Amino acid sequence: MPQSRVRKAIIPVAGLGTRFLPATKAQPKEMLTIVDKPIIQYIVEEAAAAGIEQIIFITSQNKRAIEDHFDRNFELEYRLEKKGKKETLGQILDITDLAQFVYVRQRSPKGDGDAILCARELVGDEPCAVFFGDDIVGGKIPAIKQLMDVYEKYGAPVVGVAAKPEDELHNYGVIDGEDVGHGSFRVKKMVEKPAHGHAPSNLAVIGRYIITPDIFEILANLAPTKDGEIRLSNAYHEYIKIHPMYAHAFEGTWYDCGNKLEFLKATVELGKQHPEIGKAFTKYLSHP
Repeated sequence: MPQSRVRKAIIPVAGLGTRFLPATKAQPKEMLTIVDKPIIQYIVEEAAAAGIEQIIFITSQNKRAIEDHFDRNFELEYRLEKKGKKETLGQILDITDLAQFVYVRQRSPKGDGDAILCARELVGDEPCAVFFGDDIVGGKIPAIKQLMDVYEKYGAPVVGVAAKPEDELHNYGVIDGEDVGHGSFRVKKMVEKPAHGHAPSNLAVIGRYIITPDIFEILANLAPTKDGEIRLSNAYHEYIKIHPMYAHAFEGTWYDCGNKLEFLKATVELGKQHPEIGKAFTKYLSHP
């Protein structure tokens, strides 16, 4: 059984976003917007909706815009108040109140596992959530809350998974798991970017995780890959040799916004749901 509930989340955002150049030459990829909201805000809102109290961003020197986005902007607030734009002002203030925000710089790009390890002292001896900054998940129940519930049940690390077509599985980590019911699986192994036709299932790992303190311990002692990186997936490989770990096929729609086509799909689908322009946009798509 779990020793404590999940109160903190790590979001590594130190990557260069090269797949979206030139748009990301001077702005973080996580700040690319879906209509009028940056990707990173969707992720933070999911965390807050699940009851997470502290967000730990792992950043780099070109990610200052993320810090500014979740901070107060007194001049902007003053001007909105003067113009009587109370609704917009409220939206701006709400962003800063979503959680407590902490920022830690990753000294050099040594992989997602190294980035997560940067938060070890802040997390302490607790479980925590991990979000990758490319993934938006829409649904009634926050995807990370669904993983938290599985953690509460088993007291073990949990990875989020979603079914993907066979011709796309080579882009992801894929689990081989034993079905334990209610959308959950005990993970027997994970295959990183399997060759065509060699995936152990159709369940791809997405950027949602619950990790436990022993994952930090493995990361701290993990040998780097040939390209000098410490990777979370390799820590999982070591962990499942001796401990149970679980995967959960969450309910909701996954948008892999690190992929240009999926980013456009997210723009369209979430644009259709937008409270201000959704109806008009849907009408336009039907009769452009």
